[in-house]
Amino acid sequence: MRVISGIYGGRVLKSPADNKTRPTSDRLRETLFNVLAPRIDEETRFLDICAGTGAIGIEALSRGVEFVTFVDKSKRACALIEENLDKLGVPESQTEILGLDAENFAGRDHTVGWDIAFFDPPYDAEYGIVLHEFGNNSTLLNEGGILVAEHHSKRHLPDEVGSLRRWRMLKQGETTLSFYTRD
Repeated sequence: MRVISGIYGGRVLKSPADNKTRPTSDRLRETLFNVLAPRIDEETRFLDICAGTGAIGIEALSRGVEFVTFVDKSKRACALIEENLDKLGVPESQTEILGLDAENFAGRDHTVGWDIAFFDPPYDAEYGIVLHEFGNNSTLLNEGGILVAEHHSKRHLPDEVGSLRRWRMLKQGETTLSFYTRD
């Protein structure tokens, strides 16, 4: 697995030794960031939930976002993300890593929101709780913010959840990206 583009482009990221983590493919990451590119700048705050290896958040950093918050309940995943960030020399002032499950994180009030959030739980996970929190918790996404949920193509996510409205779906193989924005 490698960083596709930006200042860390071409650099190889460490992957977990087990098969429990399902990293987002290089091709799907490229598609994702082609859609997100117009919304990324040096003031963008990015959230990577169920971060696994951290590849999505690292790609966002490589492409110029200001700050990334990585969230994963696994201590091993958090350690792997830290290792990948250190390997690339990413300044600690640009990141934070939180060892929390997605539901716990999304259910909290936050003092600062995010412009883009990427949610990629295991495909058999319950998406509803986190989607509900993003649709009803005004401290998660900034105004005009985007939530992208990666899910199995056979799984149907709702078009609307609270103030979230799905505006785009992209399918690649068995994987679909659902793009939501806040009203």
